[in-house]
Amino acid sequence: MDVSGTARGATATLAQSALVVDDHPLFCEALSLALKGGLGLKQVVTAHTLGAALDMISGGLEIDAVALDLNLPDVSGVDGLLRLKAATPRTPVVVVSAMSDARIVAQVMRAGAAGFVPKNAPSTELVSAMRLVLDGELYVPPGMVLPRQGSGSEPDPADAAERLGDLTPQQLRILGLVCEGKLNKQIAFDLDIAETTVKAHITAILRKLGVQSRTQAVLVARKVSFSDILRD
Repeated sequence: MDVSGTARGATATLAQSALVVDDHPLFCEALSLALKGGLGLKQVVTAHTLGAALDMISGGLEIDAVALDLNLPDVSGVDGLLRLKAATPRTPVVVVSAMSDARIVAQVMRAGAAGFVPKNAPSTELVSAMRLVLDGELYVPPGMVLPRQGSGSEPDPADAAERLGDLTPQQLRILGLVCEGKLNKQIAFDLDIAETTVKAHITAILRKLGVQSRTQAVLVARKVSFSDILRD
């Protein structure tokens, strides 16, 4: 898929390549053809899991944009989006999903997506959305009104996604390890950094998430599941 705002500063006319992450091969192929034909991309690479996509990026794959399905076998909620943004922070990610509830769209946009396109949208809408994104704009389906951010002291799921989207790539990695129950010493070993650096990052994470403890930070991270959003 096309992307704008990458390290190379791609625009719709300069974009050369995109990555499509979806576990349905036929959809990947259809999306690839639409993007190549509509935007003139030279290369559209596909991956059927988030892990495969992250391996490609860490292996040196250069892309101008990412099209990401939310319903992948190895991710939950906006976890895939957050991990992709951590791996390639300046590459715009457009979520293309059958889950088009306005609350979910609000969550993914607040988590850092450049756009959202329903899977049942015509290919012309998809291409138009990608062109806008590559030119530095955001895209939301026409006529969709996103719910307003909650005002309670505890972040609602959409607010939690927005706060998580403010974390740096390293802070996201550290929060993920905290969610796994690892101690500062273990995190420092895993990331090959000083334990004092881990403590500084965790302090910044707590501040950005608006919480007072590691346990509360884990609860915020777990709020970005779609079951929590749709329950409200």
